[in-house]
Amino acid sequence: MNYQAIRNDLYGAMRKEGIFTWDYMYEQEYALAGVKKVSREIFVELAEATERLGGVFQRAVEVLSQADDELLLGLGIPECALRAVRVRVLEGLPTAIGRFDFAQTTEGMKMLELNSDTPTGIVEAYHVNGRVCSYYGLQDPNEGMRVHIADAFRQVVEAYRRQGYPTERVYFSSLDWHEEDAATTRYLLAQSGLSGEFVALSDLRVYEDRLHVWENGEHKPVDLLYRLHALEKLAEDRDTDGYETGAHVLDLIARRRLGIINPPSAFLAQTKALQAVIWSLHESGAFFEPEEQEAIERFMLPTYLENRFEGTGIPYVSKPILGREGGGVTLYNDKGELWERDGEEFYWEQPMVYQKAVELPEWTVDTINGPYRGRLLWGSFWMGGRASAVVARIGERITGNLSCYLPVAVAE
Repeated sequence: MNYQAIRNDLYGAMRKEGIFTWDYMYEQEYALAGVKKVSREIFVELAEATERLGGVFQRAVEVLSQADDELLLGLGIPECALRAVRVRVLEGLPTAIGRFDFAQTTEGMKMLELNSDTPTGIVEAYHVNGRVCSYYGLQDPNEGMRVHIADAFRQVVEAYRRQGYPTERVYFSSLDWHEEDAATTRYLLAQSGLSGEFVALSDLRVYEDRLHVWENGEHKPVDLLYRLHALEKLAEDRDTDGYETGAHVLDLIARRRLGIINPPSAFLAQTKALQAVIWSLHESGAFFEPEEQEAIERFMLPTYLENRFEGTGIPYVSKPILGREGGGVTLYNDKGELWERDGEEFYWEQPMVYQKAVELPEWTVDTINGPYRGRLLWGSFWMGGRASAVVARIGERITGNLSCYLPVAVAE
């Protein structure tokens, strides 16, 4: 069969099932129909990097949660979220569902960022990759890892229960009109092992100092909320009459009148400014244990809150502290000249971090428009505190919203 026929065979079946329906996005091919064989050593290295950096971020967030307001504001935490992000839920873990992004370089895996608050790519990693590998008769590197999702949810719900939170009324919420977000949220609900219900973000209401779902003319209180809605976006949410609903919800979280998943501490790990804090502590030789220092040196990149690369002959990247999908990212070459800039309009108003630039490896893949030579970005899920499934994307030097999902298999 030709590429188009294979593609229709693969993704047509998944679309009918309703689990994965966004193989085309923005009128472009998103999910590729081929599969790339990758050596087992790559997956082993990704898992090691994820586990070890998870420990580094865990320690850093523990300290950051006790920092003064001025420091947190400087790291990009909105003022109305200051009390909420200090709420500790998972002992020793800032998040339940996170995803590290890595560049595969000649010096090994290098972390670019941690998506700890609202990561996506979950359906692709835990469902689609296995289906594609099965179609081709190849080994899925993520085989058997779907159970990690339920384990992560069970872990965080039990933590809430131990702290006296009610946990009977559980809702999973996202933008219902956003195909990827809504389907990802429904998938997590199905895999979570929880008795919950999907609701649109627009159906959530603050009523009588509690969060409620407005359903069939009735207010239904929410005990636990999984939300595919970033906390920095929640901080900006307002009703049509201008009332600061998001700030009220964050206040409910701070006063322990609402439990959320991911837990609020995930936002502390989300800000890229934390990478600069970690690197500064690493350079000073303070705080971290020797094995943590070695992990930072091996898997992280020099990152600063001010531009220390100009005039050094080192290529670098500036990126917004709370940016997503490559938004607001600018690459500079070794002469400090503009190399490449994100063309989207979002995130440019944010403070930036400055990070040593590394080249993403080039891979050639088949697409509906013929062969495409693009740059590979690895995502590695940190699920319930352990290394879990991986997801690969291929695009331009700046991995943006239109980058393609690339199924991967273990090369025997």
